[in-house]
Amino acid sequence: MAALEGFLVASLLLSCLASISYGVTFSSLQKTLVVSASHQQGKVLKGGEDKIAITWSYNNSLPAGTDSAYKTVKLKLCYAPISQQDRAWRKTVDNLEKDKTCQHNIVSRPYSPSNNNFTWSVERDVPTATYFIRAYAYNSADEEVAFGQNTDAHKTTNLFQVEAISGRHASLDIASVCFSVFSVVSLFGFFFLEKRKAKSSQQK
Repeated sequence: MAALEGFLVASLLLSCLASISYGVTFSSLQKTLVVSASHQQGKVLKGGEDKIAITWSYNNSLPAGTDSAYKTVKLKLCYAPISQQDRAWRKTVDNLEKDKTCQHNIVSRPYSPSNNNFTWSVERDVPTATYFIRAYAYNSADEEVAFGQNTDAHKTTNLFQVEAISGRHASLDIASVCFSVFSVVSLFGFFFLEKRKAKSSQQK
């Protein structure tokens, strides 16, 4: 009897550990959210300058009550397949805890089935790449339970490009030049004064 109880406890612990370590999988999620992203077509978006207007809502063609467990929606900026090639740090993994597709958070909002919109300013630290927008619905335990995205299942439509900024501004470059000129002038002034002092000392 003791052996049987030990076996049951061990089996329960193993199943719990397996569920904890594996977590939620993307393939288990139902696509219930409709997401759109509007921006200037054909333009490469620049960090710190351009904006994207995002809307999302519940797909009303689904049975009523499908969204009863939804508490929060989080929007994320995700890498398109073309920007994941040969980049393991952006790799798509079915286990969402290990997935690297959507690394950039946009906004988190309480769940509402309709009339949701947000204008996102492309952040300065977003890497140069091709992207799409994905929304995840979370339950009260902060677990992903559904999703939606502004592209198709193969992630090939409605994509957009972002170009990272260099990290320098014209004002900084101007200030740098001015400081360099000031340093050179100060150096020459110092040598000129030292030379005059030396000459004056010799005359005395």
